[in-house]
Amino acid sequence: MTTLPPPENPDIDRKLLIEGLGKGLRVIEAFTDDRPRMTATEAGLATGLTRTAARRYLMSLVHFGYAATDGKYYWLLPRVLRLGQSFLDSARVPRLVQPYLQRASMQCGEAINVGALDGHEVIYIARSNAPRMVSIGFHPGARVPAHVVSQGFVLLSAFDDDALAAWIARHDFVEYTGSDSVDATRFHESVRTARALGYWKADQHLNFGLCGLAVPLKDRKGRCQYALSVTVQRQVYPGDQIVAKLLPVLRDVADALRPLL
Repeated sequence: MTTLPPPENPDIDRKLLIEGLGKGLRVIEAFTDDRPRMTATEAGLATGLTRTAARRYLMSLVHFGYAATDGKYYWLLPRVLRLGQSFLDSARVPRLVQPYLQRASMQCGEAINVGALDGHEVIYIARSNAPRMVSIGFHPGARVPAHVVSQGFVLLSAFDDDALAAWIARHDFVEYTGSDSVDATRFHESVRTARALGYWKADQHLNFGLCGLAVPLKDRKGRCQYALSVTVQRQVYPGDQIVAKLLPVLRDVADALRPLL
C-alpha cells in the first residue's frame, strides 16, 4: 500500500503551521501492512526525512507510548488507535448516521457501511450491526483502495471530469481478482456511469464471491463527501437482485439523512 502525501489546505498561512507535527504524523502513517517494522533509515526513506530526523521522531513516539523498539527496528503500539478513535468518538457524522444504519440493517438483514474518500482509499467511518450471526463488510477504520469497492465509484462520481482524470493518472490500479476495474480507461467510464445511475454495483473486484452496492450520501447542498454501501455474498443475491432488493433501502437512508448533513 502506498503512503500518500498529506493533503494541504492552501487557505492556511504556513507561518501558522507546526511543521514538526506534520512530519511526526507522516512517520506514523509510514507504517503499513508492507512496512510493519522499520529502521530509522527505512522510515526516513518512506517519509523523505533524513535518518537522523526520522530517528528523533521514532524515539519520540517510543517515549510517548505510541511505538516500541528493540534498538534497531521500530513498530507501532495499540496506543496509536487512540488517534483514530478520537475521530469516531467526536465526529458528528458517525454518531448521526448510526441509528439510521441500524434501522435499515434490521429491515434488510445486512450490515450497512458509511465511508469517505481519503486520497486514493475509501476509509469506513460507521457500520451497523447486522441481525445475521455472520455479516460481511468493513469495520470503522478499515481502508480499501478506491478502485475495488462500490463506494469508491460513487464517491469519485462527484468529481468533475478533469479532477477524475487527474485522480486516475495518479492511482495505482492493483489487481485483486482479475476484474476490469484495474483498467484505467474502463474505470473512468464506470465512474461516469455511476454518476448517471446514482449508484454502483462492484462485482468481485476485491474478493471472489462478494458483491458491493453503494449510493452517494449527499448533504443538504447536494455535496457528496460520504457514501452508503452494503457488501453481500454473490450467491445470495444472484444477478441484479442486490440492486432490486437493497438499492431502495440504501436510497431511503440517504434521503432521510440528507437534510441532517
